[in-house]
Amino acid sequence: MTPGILAFDIGGSGLKAAVIDDDGQLLGEHLRLPTPHPCPPGLLVDTLVGMAASLPAFDRIAIGFPGMIRHGRVLTAVNLSKDDEWRGLELGRVLSDRLGGRPARLVNDADMQGMALVTGEGLEFVFTFGTGVGTSLFRDGELMPHMELGHHPLHKDATYEECLGEAARVAAGNHHWNRHLRRALAMVEVLLRPDRIHIGGGNARHVEGELPPGVVIGSNEAGLLGGAVLWRGAPPKG
Repeated sequence: MTPGILAFDIGGSGLKAAVIDDDGQLLGEHLRLPTPHPCPPGLLVDTLVGMAASLPAFDRIAIGFPGMIRHGRVLTAVNLSKDDEWRGLELGRVLSDRLGGRPARLVNDADMQGMALVTGEGLEFVFTFGTGVGTSLFRDGELMPHMELGHHPLHKDATYEECLGEAARVAAGNHHWNRHLRRALAMVEVLLRPDRIHIGGGNARHVEGELPPGVVIGSNEAGLLGGAVLWRGAPPKG
């Protein structure tokens, strides 16, 4: 059997790892561990390498990371530990070195999840809800420059993440969290007029009521399966 793609979906509350084929199908088991807190680079890398040890053979690595990535370097990692511990780290290169020199591609986790959710037609926006709030934007299936919309104001002085992250959901309850979700969807509609909005992440399961036209909920496994799309064609820009 041809070795597959080792996909990592790094979240603020959970770490997922699996080996997938070029079509995004799982090859063997799917692992999940709680994310350590705090989670500095060395601890994260050691944990991911340990997870990989029990998985099937692979010849490439795909990494979805919860922060801003530019030119293969981490710029922010607010839900893991202090940004200055991460800033400038070439996480893909580090994991490649620790995992036998196999080539690695690194993108924001919402970008990688979006790769598996979008249809490839028109302008598509992706929201991921978990510990924090992730976003990505695609035009005809092509990933656009990453925006950290989660840290932009949504309501009064509170950001999307402060209104829609897990801490806000627990504190305010699902009903209030869903009210903020509708406000966020309306804001994205005004800003971008997308053809479709995809909702993903672990907290997508807390969405209640009927959604506006063009808004759909996707599989939470997209965070891993997007690793196959990441390895199709040229490396992502930026």
